[in-house]
Amino acid sequence: MSSRVTLLCAILITSLITGARAECTGVVAGRLGPVHLAGGVPEGAVSITFLGHASFLIESPAGVRVVTDYNDMIRAPVTPDIVTMNNAHPTHYSEAVEPGVKYVLRGWDPAGGVANHHLEYRDIRIRNVPTNVRELGGTRYNGNSIFVFEVAGLCIAHLGHLHHTLTATHLAELGAIDVVMVPVDGTYTLNQEEMVEVLRQIGPKLVIPMHIFSGASLERFLARAGSFYAVRRETAPSLVLSRAQLPETPSILVLPSG
Repeated sequence: MSSRVTLLCAILITSLITGARAECTGVVAGRLGPVHLAGGVPEGAVSITFLGHASFLIESPAGVRVVTDYNDMIRAPVTPDIVTMNNAHPTHYSEAVEPGVKYVLRGWDPAGGVANHHLEYRDIRIRNVPTNVRELGGTRYNGNSIFVFEVAGLCIAHLGHLHHTLTATHLAELGAIDVVMVPVDGTYTLNQEEMVEVLRQIGPKLVIPMHIFSGASLERFLARAGSFYAVRRETAPSLVLSRAQLPETPSILVLPSG
């Protein structure tokens, strides 16, 4: 098995979702077969690598590569097919996109409207849910997006630079979410107490911290969330997820940046 992969787990939604919430069906479904990562991600699974700050590399069984919060300071070791930029901040976006990137999805509308993305490319679907951004001058409405990645029968949400708890409309647009990438700094984004409340609103089975800034801020977040989630720490920045096995309890998985 590749040294990049340290975890094989599965996420399965067991809670009942009301009819008002959107379905998140994914594109590639089915049980996970033998794992042979030398040629890529196994069918029915997705690879996630924490690159640092708020950037992750997501890789699908068909070889689609996505980088979240694509910026000038943190780049993946491969050229992605798709990049998302949740918020117009230097560590979350870039104007210098590499040649070879096929789709650039911004979480805000530079023209002042509302970003609206529904992209399907090979075996992955990507959509966004706009949220607001708190600034010194007030609120920048629809300045951030939660991006949802549907791949291998899983729904993965990246909260971006979230600054508020979610409304019923946000939750309906998100639908059922298996994995959440959550900012845990507690200062530049939403405070930690309310961020834990956001996780309880969404109800994912797996939470991956990001936007950490310091070990102290991470430990404070884990202490707050520990009543609701089991905590596991990994020594490598990559993991492979499928729906073949179900964790006994909702969990937080702490990944080191690559």
